[in-house]
Amino acid sequence: MAMRMKRIAVCFLAVSALLFVACRANGAARGSAKQADRIVIEKSKRTMTLMSGSTVLKTYKVALGGQPVGAKQRVGDHKTPEGLYIVDQKKAASQFHRALHISYPNARDKENARKLGVSPGGDVEIHGLGAKYGWVGAAHRQMDWTDGCIAVTNEEIDEIWPLVAVGTPVEIKP
Repeated sequence: MAMRMKRIAVCFLAVSALLFVACRANGAARGSAKQADRIVIEKSKRTMTLMSGSTVLKTYKVALGGQPVGAKQRVGDHKTPEGLYIVDQKKAASQFHRALHISYPNARDKENARKLGVSPGGDVEIHGLGAKYGWVGAAHRQMDWTDGCIAVTNEEIDEIWPLVAVGTPVEIKP
């Protein structure tokens, strides 16, 4: 009986040591995840790439505004803007699950809208699908459906969320 108890104790210690090493390795890997220092959206390819320096962290397929060709000019035109922006706010309680708010309109957008005599609009975000439509998943990318935002799945925005800080530059290309 004493020998059996020793074997159980040794096995328990061995399993505990393995779990400790595995947990530390997993924690180190999570802690070493690089932050995105730039987001590049290519509308023609329907992609959004998170960058860290010259390293691609991950590329996502996206859905855009319902009228994806051309830059956003006015409120209600269903176009996704083009240009240089920043993530100026993170909205955890967004109607679209989570959202990274983009600093549209920039000075150029405001000047273009002023010349046209229209409001440039605003509230452009990188967002998920929301609780009501989360079940749609990747199928949402079959058509451009937003009012001018960049949409990913709820799981993807959860993955993106910790990698992107307020102040991260966003380049939206045609």
